[in-house]
Amino acid sequence: MASAAEQMAANLSWSTLGKATELRQRIFFTIGLLIVYRIGTYIPVPGIDAVALQQFMDEAASGIGGVLSMFTGGALARMGIFALGIMPYISASIIVQLLGAMWEPLKQLKKEGEQGRKKINQYTRYGTVILATFQAYGLAASLQAGDLASDPGMFFIAACVITLVGGTMFLMWLGEQITARGIGNGISLIIFVGIIAELPAAFGQFFTQGRSGAIGTGTMLGVIAMLMITLGFVVFMERSLRKIHIQYPRRQVGMKTYDGGSSHLPIKVNPAGVIPAIFASALLLLPTTLATFSGGQSGPVMSTILAYFGPGQPAYLAFFTAMIVFFTYFYTREVAFKTDEVADNLKNQNGFVPGIRPGAKTAEYLDYVVTRLLVLGSGYLALVCLVPEILRSQFAITAYFGGTSILIIVSVGMDTIQQVQSHLLAHQYEGLLEKSQLRGKRRGKKGGVTRR
Repeated sequence: MASAAEQMAANLSWSTLGKATELRQRIFFTIGLLIVYRIGTYIPVPGIDAVALQQFMDEAASGIGGVLSMFTGGALARMGIFALGIMPYISASIIVQLLGAMWEPLKQLKKEGEQGRKKINQYTRYGTVILATFQAYGLAASLQAGDLASDPGMFFIAACVITLVGGTMFLMWLGEQITARGIGNGISLIIFVGIIAELPAAFGQFFTQGRSGAIGTGTMLGVIAMLMITLGFVVFMERSLRKIHIQYPRRQVGMKTYDGGSSHLPIKVNPAGVIPAIFASALLLLPTTLATFSGGQSGPVMSTILAYFGPGQPAYLAFFTAMIVFFTYFYTREVAFKTDEVADNLKNQNGFVPGIRPGAKTAEYLDYVVTRLLVLGSGYLALVCLVPEILRSQFAITAYFGGTSILIIVSVGMDTIQQVQSHLLAHQYEGLLEKSQLRGKRRGKKGGVTRR
């Protein structure tokens, strides 16, 4: 039988959005900051030869250049001030989280609660500045070496580095503000909006290739069918849950004894969401950013990296798969679903899994269930990301039709909608509480009159 909260959520009407003032403010705040982000992708870095850049990006669009441009919302293709995107921040987060799992001082910081979290966030920001500076310098030097700068020299490199690092730090600030004062995860929403905004142009390019004969009719229909099937499969898997039965014992309050209740602990098949795909893509894009813009003047090391780690190459696919599986397990255990904390919370609430002792045994059982569940979850993520990637590289289709972009669109969209519904549900609860308090006051007044 459905609980009261589930029944209320099922009967939730979007018309209540007009009454939820705080939620409306959060939505408008989020939209406003995302508009600022989109405007920034069109503001160019000073000293760029726009004609030469356009020719280069047209040639690189079907390769790693298209993937880089997708994660920056097209800013890289236009060499906007947000050309580095949010990837340096994501890469710094990966490094800090990996160190937090292995390095004892960071482990201790994670146990200090809110203060420790603030300190770790500060280290992540420092790491973002360092990574963005290295990437911006490499990108500026590569642009100059590839004859894409209208006025090459040290002034161009300095201006490019300052602009790109400042753009990345501003994007990081936007993401944090959206997470704190808006709706949804700010970093994921920035990538999501960048992909959505460029989709119409990607579809236009795709159909233009079909009309010109570059892509056959059968291939076009196959790609559209693949997109629809992948979309439905991702929605199905993202909504899939493994429910663990939780029992609560009888409790006595004063002279009354209340029967114990029961509920379910839902565990998603993919608790990590879209984060493993973003992390894996960030690691793949980090070493190839420099190689992409070095053109024909790249050394043997960069040429080898570009050859073996280009989209569709066996080394690229193998590394991508390994990183997706690794980050699915790592992010789930370290961030999304910590079995020790869940077991402690259940113990503090006097809840237990039938047949399992509270505490350490419950944590072991949850760890066993999550480990088996992540076999399916990591396999699903790898399949969704790799199959469209292979087909896309075979037919030279735009990167916006890849599995990673579909996964980001569906996962971030569903997560944002769920957060909106949670705010609406909380607002509905507040309304019910206010009504009950008013009724209680009215009854108290009527009771006072009758007693007189």
